[in-house]
Amino acid sequence: MSLTIKGKLVKKLEPEGGVSKAGKDWKKQSFLVDTGAQYNPEICFQLFGEEKIQMLNGLNDGDEIEVFFNLSSREYNGRYFHNIDAWKIEKESTTGAVAPVNSDTLITSDVEPPSDKSADDLPF
Repeated sequence: MSLTIKGKLVKKLEPEGGVSKAGKDWKKQSFLVDTGAQYNPEICFQLFGEEKIQMLNGLNDGDEIEVFFNLSSREYNGRYFHNIDAWKIEKESTTGAVAPVNSDTLITSDVEPPSDKSADDLPF
């Protein structure tokens, strides 16, 4: 299953790091995306590892992006903790962007309605 969401990059948080129990260095960075939803519009994603953190380079606050991510949960002492791990980020192009549809927007299609002549061609 592939999960994606589009929104505006709100903020890149400071990178965090440490050393694992196995003695290996680790690094992660979180970032906020505003989805424009009415309720709870901001989602905090995390990037784990230096290679993934590099995906934020070249992105600025306010950029329209699409985030591909995985959800995971784990239990600790009877409580569940959730992660939203981004694995791909694409910057939306401004030239080919589709404007959101609202009640004032006229929706058109390439399909033409049948003309009055086609009604005469019915076999019954």
